[in-house]
Amino acid sequence: MRFPVTPYKIKKGFLYWKHFGTKEFFNRLMERMEPDEVPYEPWFRARKADDETLKKQRAKQPPQGPLISVVVPAYKTPERYFTQMIASVRAQSYENWELVIADGGASEEPDSAEKGKTVKEMAEHEAREDSRIRYLPLEENYGIAGNTNRAMEAAYGEYLAFLDHDDVIEPDALYELAEAILSQHADMLYTDEDKISADRSRYYQPHLKPEFNLDLLRSNNYITHFLCVKKKLAEEAGGFDEEMNGAQDYDFIFRCAEKARRIVRVPRILYHWRTHETSTADNPMSKMYAYEAGQRAIEGNLTRMGHTGTVEMLKDYGFYRVRYPVSGNPKVSVIIPNKDQTEALTDCVNALFMQDYDNIEVIIVENGSTERATFEYYRLLSENPRVKLVRWKKSFNYSAINNYGVRYSTGEYLLFLNNDVRGTISQDWLKEMLGVCQREDVGIVGAKLYYPDNRIQSAGIVIGMGGVAGSMFVDLPRSRSGYMHKASIMQDMSAVTAACMMCRRKVFREVGGFTEDLAVAFNDVDFCLRVGQRGYRIVYDPFAELYHDESRTRGPEDSPEKLRRFQNEIEYFRTHWTELLKSGDPLYNPNLSVKKWNYSLRV
Repeated sequence: MRFPVTPYKIKKGFLYWKHFGTKEFFNRLMERMEPDEVPYEPWFRARKADDETLKKQRAKQPPQGPLISVVVPAYKTPERYFTQMIASVRAQSYENWELVIADGGASEEPDSAEKGKTVKEMAEHEAREDSRIRYLPLEENYGIAGNTNRAMEAAYGEYLAFLDHDDVIEPDALYELAEAILSQHADMLYTDEDKISADRSRYYQPHLKPEFNLDLLRSNNYITHFLCVKKKLAEEAGGFDEEMNGAQDYDFIFRCAEKARRIVRVPRILYHWRTHETSTADNPMSKMYAYEAGQRAIEGNLTRMGHTGTVEMLKDYGFYRVRYPVSGNPKVSVIIPNKDQTEALTDCVNALFMQDYDNIEVIIVENGSTERATFEYYRLLSENPRVKLVRWKKSFNYSAINNYGVRYSTGEYLLFLNNDVRGTISQDWLKEMLGVCQREDVGIVGAKLYYPDNRIQSAGIVIGMGGVAGSMFVDLPRSRSGYMHKASIMQDMSAVTAACMMCRRKVFREVGGFTEDLAVAFNDVDFCLRVGQRGYRIVYDPFAELYHDESRTRGPEDSPEKLRRFQNEIEYFRTHWTELLKSGDPLYNPNLSVKKWNYSLRV
């Protein structure tokens, strides 16, 4: 086993087993017990700032770097944790900082059972050692939100960085923040993070984050630490809500993000979240009220942004699902290219008419079929007034065929669907996608697709994966949720597969449809990127689940002609998206591998 078994962990495991049930408990246990492909701790130590780097940073401070106020709400913090927190701030290579400690326990008598110095004693000692440290004894304990607000009010800095009283930061953390502030004019920033054991003997569970991702934030507070915001922005957002106890940071992040002009991610592990038996970092079940407050935080964001949705807590604590209801009864035009494969097409169409949204039309674009059974099935379909049969007489070109099919459609929404995709897992998958697609900020919605044996075929697409672009979590069992549950939660991505992709007709027209220079490969990725350039979100929705028998119709890419065409399409994509391929997918993390689909570390 990776970690030692203790009575506490046995008790915790029992509680999780009761919560998840036997099957789900063992699925999650096996996922946690699998060894990392790249061991994290040596990977991290090899990449953290070394002494020479820190020396150079101290010698060359960013010109006109902002004063950063590190804000810490404290309450009866154990001596070891508190002194380590302060030491990590004093070790910063960036010099223009202040540490503001608001002590909610200053007026309380120390517990005789407690050992070690009080926060007051430690903070006052540190303040005498370093004038940048300021201690605020509060007349009473106002809770984390209230104590933080009072520290914020007292801060002199142009920027505020939020540090928990028992956590630590890397010595280059503030330097990296200051550099990002100056170079990118950020007013809201966050970094990557990991967890450390209570005794700091172990670094584990790295959280490597994408650039700002609204739908991921509505699924989980992925930003958390190390958050830094302009003080003016924090004031505009209204500070921390003292009624959001347990999720005050989640709610604050939403309100800052809604008003921020430039949100920047610093993709370095700069914050270490300490775990101990009562912390949510180690035991999510210790603070159930926090997850209920998190639900309210998401609801508040939906309301303020004018989005209608209901928020549900998922079984994995701290993760949520937003259901976006369908507004009205808009028509959805389903475009299905087809060549023979009557059995697959029959399954595809039957599943379409079995799902629970009725206002659809189905446009089947015939291209080169030769089998008698296919045309017999077409004759049967022609009796259905909701089905249109059109013929594409030229050679196969996926982009051109779909563009052609759209000309015959009348729906406000377009669903591009491969003929080997079956929506038989649930009946609400189309409504699920439509509800998301109706949001004005969304351009495209993609589904979660499985092979017939219940392994994942596509869970969103990352640019640069495999050299160009590739699907995530390929072959992961359906029962698994993947790194940070990313296979199973809604999020924005740079692209999704057109095997099952929905968009608004308005958006399709804006970008001119699919690029017909890409006949087979990467046309969906190119389409998504052009839609994203217009400011729309590309949403991966794992709650729309379907089966996909990938490429059964066209077969493998193994002939010289097909291989040559594939190489030409790779070259087209690389030529048109050169800068993106160089800089990396913004909704992925540069510390993650682009050779493996499972969010393993880049080496």
